[in-house]
Amino acid sequence: MALSPKKLLHSKWTATAPQNREMHFIVVRVTQDETDPQIVTEVTLEAVLSKRHQTLHWRVLSDETLWKAGWL
Repeated sequence: MALSPKKLLHSKWTATAPQNREMHFIVVRVTQDETDPQIVTEVTLEAVLSKRHQTLHWRVLSDETLWKAGWL
């Protein structure tokens, strides 16, 4: 699946290997490069169950062994 950095904010994701019963996530922040705001560097995901945040490189979401788009 091709990811569009512009459409990441508020997108929904399902972890393929949930930890602490956290399975469903929403992208709550998209971090852009300081020198070029057109370049996305990281996303912050919020777990729906616990409201815990985790930040990762945005391209990690394209690894279908870890993440699935949408809530499954």
